[in-house]
Parts: sequence; structure tokens; C-alpha cells
Amino acid sequence: MKKAKAGPEFSIMKVRTLILVYSLLCLLTLLFSRNFFIETLNGAVPDRLHLIVFFTIPVVLLIIFGISVYQVVTDILFHRPGSRFNLRLLAYFAVIVIFSVTPITLMTSSALNEIVRFWHNIDASTANRAANSFMAENYSMHLDRFEGIIKENDFSNPQDILSVQVFRFSNDSEGQPWTETSFTGNNEFQLPYPPSAETGFPARELPRDTGTIRYVQRPMGQNTLRVISYNLGIDFDRGKASLENQIEHFETINELRRNLRPLLIYYYAVFFLPTLLMTAIIAISFTRRITRPIVELTEATQNVAEGNFSIHILTRRNDELGRLIRSFNLMVQNLEKSREALVRSEKISIWQNMAQQLAHEIKNPLTPIKLSAERVLRRWKSEPENIGEIIESSMMAIIQETEGLSALLNEFRTLSKPMEPSNSFTDLHEAIEEAINTYSSSYSGVKFDAAHTQTKIMIKIDKHRLSQILTNLVINAIDAMNGSGLIEIRTDLVKKREVSYCRISVKDSGKGINIQEHQMIFTPYFTTKTSGTGLGLPIVERIVNDHGGAIWFDTAEGIGTTFYIDLPGEVT
Repeated sequence: MKKAKAGPEFSIMKVRTLILVYSLLCLLTLLFSRNFFIETLNGAVPDRLHLIVFFTIPVVLLIIFGISVYQVVTDILFHRPGSRFNLRLLAYFAVIVIFSVTPITLMTSSALNEIVRFWHNIDASTANRAANSFMAENYSMHLDRFEGIIKENDFSNPQDILSVQVFRFSNDSEGQPWTETSFTGNNEFQLPYPPSAETGFPARELPRDTGTIRYVQRPMGQNTLRVISYNLGIDFDRGKASLENQIEHFETINELRRNLRPLLIYYYAVFFLPTLLMTAIIAISFTRRITRPIVELTEATQNVAEGNFSIHILTRRNDELGRLIRSFNLMVQNLEKSREALVRSEKISIWQNMAQQLAHEIKNPLTPIKLSAERVLRRWKSEPENIGEIIESSMMAIIQETEGLSALLNEFRTLSKPMEPSNSFTDLHEAIEEAINTYSSSYSGVKFDAAHTQTKIMIKIDKHRLSQILTNLVINAIDAMNGSGLIEIRTDLVKKREVSYCRISVKDSGKGINIQEHQMIFTPYFTTKTSGTGLGLPIVERIVNDHGGAIWFDTAEGIGTTFYIDLPGEVT
């Protein structure tokens, strides 16, 4: 029984594998897109690993998608079964995707336009200038207040003055020449050495001078320094750092505002495109998975319509298509049983017809035999001296009709008795040469062409049966051409279901076979010739079928007929 497996063909990966890859792709997109935006917002360029991931996945998916599209296109161009239905499903899927994506795309575009417009309305530079001006005025106010305290020489207020520290210069000291002589105030602001040896406000150094402004005096000459620490407030430096950080963010926003559209295009090309390609690849695989069982059913239906009831479709599906396939297999099995019963009934009918035809064929020669015998008997009784005048003709008639009956019975016996297939091999080329030599000398008007017969081909059949086949076909070809024309004999090696066969073709240039007679060609006792029993081709068909072969013909009225025979064979 021929088995056909219903399943998707020409798929690069299975659907489950594609879904797993799709899930991994979504996970990678989520992780890497987050890192991508974080690095971009911080002003960093994505590293090499991210770039490899960004560009490798789209390229690989584009290749797979291109192969899938190529397969779909070739299916359509070569009109493969199911290609149009597959294309229709893909078109439905594309319409659904477009209808689903369009609203989201419009909403996303509108939201991005609003974000861009909002960013354009943010005057970051004015806010930066105002903040810097406020900080400068605040700092200037503290300097004015500190200068007033220094002029009044009043360092008693702990809220304004954090510490007062006095240093003395010494030439004898090694390393640091300034030595602390007195300290008053908060110990957190005590310095190991003076911030400057010059009178005035020294430059602020962070984090040493966090929340303070210092002033250096020389109250008692060049050898003494007084360092006064003013309470600027710790929130001043924190606010300044926060403001500078926000200014950097504003500058990043301004940079992103100028590069927003290229950034989004890059994002969609790297992250959105692979997801879309993966969706399309899965869609193509799904449509093939859906349409393949339908294609298998279509092909199997065609085989059944052509008379092949041995077809059986394998499936593991448990859905409606699986039940449909199993119902089809059951239907074919029932049809096979019905056909076998019909064949048995037809065989009985054929044998009945053959028995009636055989009785008729036997009855016909019995009449002249009886008449010849009665004629001899009457002459013997009436004129025995003159019996010699009719005895020879009467005996010849009896012998001739008896030989005809013997030939008829021999052919009937050949057709009816079981025939065991031969295990011996016969040289095909030699058998063809013998058949041609037998008739080429008797029919001068017939030309034989055996140029396309291969040598060293052995047929699994005994020589007598092969000669019987070739003789019948050659005689029929000669009769179809009325003894004048061209007979072409050709041999070819073919393979069917992993079995080697030799194909023999016998082509004549005769009148062809009438279309009304096609179904009767291999029917016993059917003949279009004035002479013959009508058992030649049925015997040939019986021999071929019993040896595991097949026979058929191709004909055209006014052009000729070609008989084809496939028999198991091999090249030696």
C-alpha cells in the first residue's frame, strides 16, 4: 500500500522551533533595547557586543525570510498544488496584521510628535541662565555679608563664622613652614595648613571647602596668618551640583531632540524589523502546515480518481483535518473492498461470456466438419466407386477445421490456466532480433527500426513467453499497416518505486485504433480483423501482469499506435 505523509514541506525550521526563537528574540529585544536607551540617554555609544546583536539577528532573519519568500514564489510560478491557497492565506494574514498595526502605529507617531513638540517648547537655555544667575547672586550676597563681618572684626556669631584659626611662620620647621597656634570654632573645619599665604579670599577647593568661604588675614605682620571660615551653608554646594547635573540632562535632551527621528529609525530597524520578520516567517510556516494536508488530500483524491486505491495518508493530527484524513483513508479502504467485489463480479461475467464465446467458436467449425463427413458417407453409400473425387477435399476441410479448433483451445488454455512467474532471465535484445528476422523476410513492405534498443538488458521472464509477447505485438502492427509501413521498437530502463523496469515500445504507422474500441482492446475474443480469435492481446496482457509488469497503449487515428510494456529487468 502506498503511504503518503501529510506534513509541511520546504520548511527551514519547524513551527515550534520558530516560536521558541521568536520568544528568545522578544526577550533579547527587551533586554538590549533597555540597555540601548539607557546608554544613549547617558550619551554613550553602544558597545561592540550590542552592535553585533543588533545587526546579526536582522541579517539572519532577512536571509531566512528571503528563502521562505523564494519558496512561496517558486510554488506559484511552477503551479505546485496548494500554492494559490497558501498565497490567499498569507494575504489574509497580511491584511489582519496591517489592520492591527495601523492604529498602534498612528498612536505612536502622534505621541512621538507630541513629545517632540513638548521638548521644543522647553526653554532649557533660559532656565539655565536664570539658575546660574540666582547662584551667582546668592554667592555674591554671602561675600558681601562676609566682608562686612571682616571689617567689623566681629567673629563671635557661630551661625556665620564656623571657625577662626591662627598660623605662625617658622623658618626652623621642615616640610610645612606654617604651624597652628590657636583654633576656635567647629573642629570639622580645622585645616592642617593655611589655604593661602596671601591676604584675601582663597580659591575654594571641594570637598575641603564644602559649605564654607574662607578669608586669610595677616593681623600681626608677615609671620602670622588668620584663617576665617564663613558658613556658606551645605545646601549651597549640593544645590549647585544638582543644578549642574540638571543642566547636563537638559543638554542631553537637546541633543536627543535633534537626533530623535534617526534614533527611532535605528531602533525600529534593529528591534521592530526582526520581530516583524519573525512573525512573517512563522506565518509562512503556519500556512504551509495548514495547506499541506489539503494538498495531500487533493493528490490522493486524484490518485483514487485514476484508479489507485492503494493510497493511504499518514497523519498525527487530532483536529478536524486529521479526522478528515482518517475518514478519507476509511473511504478508500471501503472503495477498495467494493472494487474487489466488483472485479470478482466482472471476472465471473467475463468467464461466462468467454464460455459462451468459446462454445460459439467451437460450434462454427463443427458444421463444416459434419457436412464434410456426411458428404463422404453419402458418396460411399451411393457411388462408392467415385468416392475418391471428394474424399481429399472433405478430409482437408475436416483437418483444417480441426487444427483451428486445436489452436483455439490452446489459446484458451493459455489464457485461463494459472501462470507461474518465471525466475529466469532472457536477453531482450536477442529476442527482439529473432522476432524481427522472423517477419522481415516475409513482409518486404514492412521496415523495422530497432536502433534504439539497448544491449545487455535482461528481462525476468522465460524466452518462450517473451517471444509470444513480441510476436503478437509485431503481427498486430503488421495487420494495422496492411503489410506496409514502419515498425519502431525501442527499449528504455525506468525506475518505479525503487524497482528497475525495462520499457518496451512497439510503434506502427498504421490506421490507429478507433476511440470506441479503446476499452475493448484487451477483452477476450474481441477483434477487428477478418481472421483471428481475439485472444492475442488478452494473452499478452495476462503474461505481462503475471510477471509483475504493465501494458498500455497510445494511439491516434490516421497516425498509428504504440504499445508500451514494462517488465522487471536489469543491465548486465
